[in-house]
Amino acid sequence: MKKNVGTIDAIVRIIAGLLIIGAGYYFESWWGAVGAVPLLTGFIGRCPAYSIIGISSCGASSCGCSSDKHAHTT
Repeated sequence: MKKNVGTIDAIVRIIAGLLIIGAGYYFESWWGAVGAVPLLTGFIGRCPAYSIIGISSCGASSCGCSSDKHAHTT
């Protein structure tokens, strides 16, 4: 599997995931479990939604794919 989540995107996802999990814990809500999705995709570096719509935030040189296959956004 090729990565399609760039460094900045991953950092934002990890922070957002932790905040959502923290809010769920604070408000005693199971909705905090939703925070696992951005947290997991941030750590893994792969987003299934990005694959479906054919984009990548990792940049052509860092993910190993050619720019004609993906619409790279950096």
